Amino acid sequence: MKRKHCLQNRAAGFTVVECLISLAICAMLMTAVAVAFNASLVNFRENEEMFQSINSARQALTRMTTQLRTADAVDPNVSATQCSFFTPASEDITYEFRAADKKLYLITNGNEYTLCDNVTAASFTRTLTTDGSNCKSVLMSLTVQCGASERTLSAAAVVRRAL
Repeated sequence: MKRKHCLQNRAAGFTVVECLISLAICAMLMTAVAVAFNASLVNFRENEEMFQSINSARQALTRMTTQLRTADAVDPNVSATQCSFFTPASEDITYEFRAADKKLYLITNGNEYTLCDNVTAASFTRTLTTDGSNCKSVLMSLTVQCGASERTLSAAAVVRRAL
């Protein structure tokens, strides 16, 4: 009977070993949660940067197509990385891609403005009128890159005055 009484007096609770094991398990779980959270945060930042780049490229394409549609004359002899034309107000406008700094520029009245950053490629493909004297349409393509992701956006504009 005394022996039974000794076991009942023993204090209930966790041993040091049990506490250390549970602490180690909790630490592993918290590490896994922290790694998953960090990966999610990095992915969110990359997606946000890509969204900004694509949005900027879309705005640039919208601006270019709007201006090209009402252009008086498009220069068919500039390089494939440029698009030059005159507006109805006789304003000389050039869109130019420079691979060295990965930007698309708007050049007008001697001033340069950056339209889009993170551009890795840009091309302007012109379709000439039947007599070859003017451009009938322009196909524009911009490739933007952010991190390892790369997207290509395209637009086309028919020059209404050349129809």
